[in-house]
Amino acid sequence: MQDFEKKLKEAKELLDKLSNSEITLYDAMEYYKKGIKLLNEATKMIEEAKLEFEKIK
Repeated sequence: MQDFEKKLKEAKELLDKLSNSEITLYDAMEYYKKGIKLLNEATKMIEEAKLEFEKIK
């Protein structure tokens, strides 16, 4: 599950970068795309964990 926490931490760091008023549009778009990808991967990990939990039950 460490990867999950790492993805969330990285997404938060990207969000902090997006809050910088001096960021370029290009960088903002790149950070946004990477953040969305990380959050989608984290969501997928949660869904897989839910399925695994249901199997165990």
